[in-house]
Amino acid sequence: MHFLEESLIELITQTSTNLPPDVRAAMSLAMGSETAGTQSSQALSIIASNIDMAAEDEGPICQDTGMPTFSVHTPVGVNQIEIKKAIKAAVAEATKRGKLRPNSVDSLTGKNSGNNLGAETPVIHFEQWEQDEIEVKLILKGGGCENKNIQYSLPCELDHLGKAGRDLEGVRKCILHAVWQAQGQGCAPGALGVCIGSDRAHGYLLAKEQLFRTLDDANPVPELARLEDEIMREANSIGVGAMGFGGQVSLIGCKITAANRLPASFFVSVAYDCWAYRRLGVRLDASSGAITQWLYRDPSRPVEKMAR
Repeated sequence: MHFLEESLIELITQTSTNLPPDVRAAMSLAMGSETAGTQSSQALSIIASNIDMAAEDEGPICQDTGMPTFSVHTPVGVNQIEIKKAIKAAVAEATKRGKLRPNSVDSLTGKNSGNNLGAETPVIHFEQWEQDEIEVKLILKGGGCENKNIQYSLPCELDHLGKAGRDLEGVRKCILHAVWQAQGQGCAPGALGVCIGSDRAHGYLLAKEQLFRTLDDANPVPELARLEDEIMREANSIGVGAMGFGGQVSLIGCKITAANRLPASFFVSVAYDCWAYRRLGVRLDASSGAITQWLYRDPSRPVEKMAR
């Protein structure tokens, strides 16, 4: 696939430097919700200018370009080994071009590989599907917000919220606690991906996958749709605000899924993402590797400026 590596380099570049339209729209609403002259309003203005400059200069939106995590769907018969090689080559080249910061550190020696490659990095998840094209989605989730991921085992006791039981009310308390514990360390306003159920490991994976949903979509499960709306209202009333300075907007999104669990276990897994909510995707021609469609964005439409 002649164009595959270049297509992946372009995906990495655009993900690192250009926030998708749904995130921009949510951040614009956040800016309009804050009182002018407050620390939170000033923080959002600085963030908006940063978003604009990153897009204009094709420079990383944040100095921490995160852990590259790829979700790849391939037609039956496509060589996933070759795609994995191309992804690694594209990550190394994007790092060389300054679109990704060298972020892969050996956990035993502390040595930085310098090219974002190493044991189990980047993260790549493959799945087959019955379509003719290849789909590649990428999320760049930084270390600051990754540190504020959290998992609860119900029932449990939560500071200021009391007992969280094995029901949707207990889940609601856990999610609100997750927002509160993140504070400014999670670089608010943030977005949450949540999984109710599953096991400890897969629950975290499913929670992170929820971050591939658009912020303006609707959950097809009525109970979860209501819970998402309720969390958004309540989380934005607890006063964390932009970068933890206080204010009206602590969350720009909350996306929840549920998975079957063992009778003895009831986990609530929360993947916290920051305002630099970097995720994009492409569809690729399976024979050439050329980009046939962008996901989340329309490259023919001009990027609207954030700063006012």
